[in-house]
Amino acid sequence: MATLLGRACARNAGERKISVKSKNRFKKTGHLLKGCRERKRKLMQADTRGPNHNLPSHPLANSKKEKPRRSPAKLTPSQSFSLLPQKHHQKKDMSADELSECVQDFYQNLSERLHSQFKGSTDHVESIMDEVEKYMMTHLYKEVFCPETTDDEKKDLTIQKRIRALHWVTIEMLCVPVDEEIPEVSDSVVKAITDVIEMDSKRVPKEKLACITRCSKHIFNAIKVSKKEAASADDFLPTLIYIVLKANPPRLQSNIQYITRFCNPSRLMTGEDGYYFTNLCCAVAFIEKLDGQSLNLSSEEFELYMSGQVSPQWPQATGAFSCSSSSTALSQVHKRLDLLTGLGERQERVMEKARKLESDLIDWTDEVEQKVQSVLESFPAENQSPTAGTASGTASAAASAIDSDNVENELLPPPLQPQVFAG
Repeated sequence: MATLLGRACARNAGERKISVKSKNRFKKTGHLLKGCRERKRKLMQADTRGPNHNLPSHPLANSKKEKPRRSPAKLTPSQSFSLLPQKHHQKKDMSADELSECVQDFYQNLSERLHSQFKGSTDHVESIMDEVEKYMMTHLYKEVFCPETTDDEKKDLTIQKRIRALHWVTIEMLCVPVDEEIPEVSDSVVKAITDVIEMDSKRVPKEKLACITRCSKHIFNAIKVSKKEAASADDFLPTLIYIVLKANPPRLQSNIQYITRFCNPSRLMTGEDGYYFTNLCCAVAFIEKLDGQSLNLSSEEFELYMSGQVSPQWPQATGAFSCSSSSTALSQVHKRLDLLTGLGERQERVMEKARKLESDLIDWTDEVEQKVQSVLESFPAENQSPTAGTASGTASAAASAIDSDNVENELLPPPLQPQVFAG
């Protein structure tokens, strides 16, 4: 019995030892799991705070790493290129500046990847960027051109109304070195106006810039032909302002903002496209702030012209003041009137000479007819000689029966008579 009681006590003591060990093991495991969860939470917080945040090192941190998420920057260029229009459609509530920043970031990332892949081939990278811009902006044009979240449309109406009010500005007021009376210069001016108006019909920023470049080259050609020397930048900007005033391009501010927001930045910062676009922006800014001092006019004259009460193209009936530009316009009008008068006099002289020539031809015809008649009268037709009559009688007597009915037989010469020669 004592042995059985001892064995039972020993077994109970052993079970108590095992239960205590199990509890200790479970506590250690719980602490370990709690530590793992705490480390995992800190790692997730570090991902949200950025890659540069320092975390305490832990042995489990390197043993069990989370699978990193694939960020959009690590996508291939083709994948990013195809996903960008989809991202835009998913973010239609974005402002124009946010859309511009998104597109410009895409241009920059793609350009860096292409330059790293095609080292030393800048032209190849630029051609790829041009095609990317063409495809992307063609698809996004309706959504990003003059969006409702901006006041681009209001600015378009304002600048259009401003240009219409400045219709009286002459080429002399802007000191434009262009002579439109020269046919080649006039053609260049018309082509420049056509190109700057055509800018609104294009969808791709590069094509809009191409229209501005062609317009600027026509302006340089007009200046070169007028001055018979190379044009300078001081001559170009006033002429560009004059072309914009004459053309009044549709949606001018919207096109400028569209190019600024979504054009490839490398094209705007370098090359002739960027230079001509900068000059266009300066021309628009000048038109918006144009005043009498800019045109060498007093404030009273400027306000009268803007209100439409007087115009530099017409003489002033009030006589309150005299304007040099109006006198220049009047002198041009008088010059053209004198030219028209001279042309009328020349036409009258030509008509008078034509009538005189017609009269001379009639007189010459009558004189020739009279001379011919007098010659005919002074030399009448002569009668036939006796020898001819005798010969004709002999011939008619000897005529055969076949020629008896021939009326013209009498007019034939006499037949040849045989003659005998002494040998």
